Amino acid sequence: MTFAATILTLYPEMFPGPLGVSLAGKALERGDWTCATVNPRDFATDKHRTVDDTPAGGGAGMVLKADVMAAALDSVANKPSHLQGGGLGGGQAPSDREQKLPRPQTPFPEGVGASVPILAMTPRGKPITQERIREIASGPGVTIICGRFEGFDERLFEARPEIEQVSLADIVLSGGETAAIAILDACIRLLPGVMGAASSGHEESFENGLLEYPQYTRPFEWEGRTIPEVLRSGDHAKIAAWRKAMSEEITRLRRPDLWERYTGDPVRSASGVQRKKKDLDQ
Repeated sequence: MTFAATILTLYPEMFPGPLGVSLAGKALERGDWTCATVNPRDFATDKHRTVDDTPAGGGAGMVLKADVMAAALDSVANKPSHLQGGGLGGGQAPSDREQKLPRPQTPFPEGVGASVPILAMTPRGKPITQERIREIASGPGVTIICGRFEGFDERLFEARPEIEQVSLADIVLSGGETAAIAILDACIRLLPGVMGAASSGHEESFENGLLEYPQYTRPFEWEGRTIPEVLRSGDHAKIAAWRKAMSEEITRLRRPDLWERYTGDPVRSASGVQRKKKDLDQ
């Protein structure tokens, strides 16, 4: 089954971008995934192809219009991937007058009974996790709506509750395109056959709730620093124990939020601020 990615963006020329090279690029050439884009401007109803307007109540910036964004999203709903917007391996671009379809509930191509997830990239969204990435990668594809300006008219999400509002991190970008590329890269590398070793996607950060252990390679000595002796011992049990211990230590020091979830230790909050340990017996 081909993983079909559809991106709603005002800048379709940004795709596939870096996803057209290296592992993702080779997978695209093989047909392991497809990349289709839809430009919301094609669904604007005025001669200027307006997609945004000033914020209600005043304020800086512009807001993406709910009617235009919903029309663009509805146009790709319930369609097979080869009939969605233009792109590499993604079929033909829709015409301006193409019929708009109802609610965005894109089914599995094989009719398995589950929906293709629809993500809206926004700093107000829930941070996406490796667990969610793995869920998406195991399905038939994903539709990603790229935010711009001051964001989306909130009524888009009220009218289309299927949309997941997600963010890449606690940062603000110029637009959702670069975040969408990162999410797609995270998904594509997990597709069968994309990475050389099947274990490559399991022995890395976040897969077991911890950050990954340190890595080393030749030369044995560099600027007076040597590879840890345990990694040269050939004792697989000791190596595994060392790697787990290092993962735990690095996670505890660098990501107290992950460490708290991993251990259930309530000593630190997600922000890393120390707080009193509660009496668990009360």
